[in-house]
Amino acid sequence: MNNTLSTPSTAQSPILLSKKGMKELKKAVAQLEHDRSALIKGLRELDRTTGHDERLERIERLAQLETVESELHDKQRVLTHAKLLPTKRARMRVALGSVVDLIDQQGRLVRYTLVDTIEANPSDGRISTLSPLGRSLVGKTVQDFVEWGSGLRAQSFQLVSIK
Repeated sequence: MNNTLSTPSTAQSPILLSKKGMKELKKAVAQLEHDRSALIKGLRELDRTTGHDERLERIERLAQLETVESELHDKQRVLTHAKLLPTKRARMRVALGSVVDLIDQQGRLVRYTLVDTIEANPSDGRISTLSPLGRSLVGKTVQDFVEWGSGLRAQSFQLVSIK
């Protein structure tokens, strides 16, 4: 199960998600609802038995059910406050929801989408605006250079496009 979508720090503020992030969140909610139904069905079947092993299995399944319901509640709360990123933005400066193309010092092109922390997944090209690289990108314009890291591990990128 993908745990990249976690509970927001403030449940009242709107959470801006990309289309992909919203789809993943809805998929996670549907999977948790399915898991909950299967656990409840299994518990009903165990209610008909009286053996010691079955009672232990029932206790284990109740614990699983509690975990699933807790995670489901959290994700449903996130979904309630989630909104899609606006599609029309000023594309002159990097902001939440921007897709940026960067060229590193070796001439390699990398692409990142700046997202809210809740859907950040760097291995999938989605970085948080609160991450070190995300913070250094916000507000930049095309042709700006971005320094990221510190000391010997510092990297420099040139921003070549904002979508």
